[in-house]
Amino acid sequence: MVNLADIVSKLDTELEIQTFGKDASFSRFIPMVYEPIGFDWKAAFEKDFVELFNGLMIKGAENVEKIFLAVFPTDQVLERFIEEADSGDLLFMHHPLLMECGDPRGDWGRGFVPIQEKYIEQMKAKNLSVYTCHIPLDCHKQLGTNVAIAKMLNAKLLDEESVRAKSEYVLYCTIEKTSTDNLIADLETIFEIPYVDFEGKKKTDIEKIAVVAGCGDVVDWMKEAEENGVQAYITGEIHCHIDNDYGRQKYKRMMEYALNTSMSLIGVSHSASEYLVHKTLIKDWFEENFNLKTVLLPQEKWWF
Repeated sequence: MVNLADIVSKLDTELEIQTFGKDASFSRFIPMVYEPIGFDWKAAFEKDFVELFNGLMIKGAENVEKIFLAVFPTDQVLERFIEEADSGDLLFMHHPLLMECGDPRGDWGRGFVPIQEKYIEQMKAKNLSVYTCHIPLDCHKQLGTNVAIAKMLNAKLLDEESVRAKSEYVLYCTIEKTSTDNLIADLETIFEIPYVDFEGKKKTDIEKIAVVAGCGDVVDWMKEAEENGVQAYITGEIHCHIDNDYGRQKYKRMMEYALNTSMSLIGVSHSASEYLVHKTLIKDWFEENFNLKTVLLPQEKWWF
């Protein structure tokens, strides 16, 4: 067993939670989903989390025996955690809210959805802990979501000075020459997904890629990548499939851009793109630093 305070302290330091300050995304999304339903999230979650929206979210017993790893708090993930965890065990996730991103071959999603109150109560009753980390994990130079994808592709990171990059969320790399079809086949295997989302041009000479885990459906990032000579743009989402005005506007703008791009635009699902770091780099980090058993909690469906 390891003391929870020691784990939290080491995570906070490694991920530079305080340095990043308030998470720009979830400082908006958490109030947005909980306040309309009258849930007192400020009382339910830890004081520092309420300030920063990263870090220890729910505090359980002081000794940790197992670490559970997941991306989104889906009902299935939380039910498994509550069922399989013992008092004190810790769930480490990338997101403190569920995000229904939609399926390019199925239904569109609802966007951000709150964790059901019953699951929060059950985790507290069982003295379980939850720690989430969003932007600091995306940007981490060794444990980042993008870094994990690049490593799996045996990609060589390009020096930041060699590209004209404004976004810290886009990673530029070179890979051994391949085709779009072969790259897609590799990505389907790596991420264990039944299909990718694709737009743009099929190519036979891909050597330069951009990697954006999660929501990469930002046209300005794509344009910048294309200007930097990128041939394949790999991300969690190339389209926004959220069923509201915001989602439809983003989808329309992306499709207008896709008609003329020279790149292969490849989406591997938001959740799968970010789960990879959990089952590789983050898993190894917990085991090396604390010698604790880690339990992976993959989602039932990667496109949802």
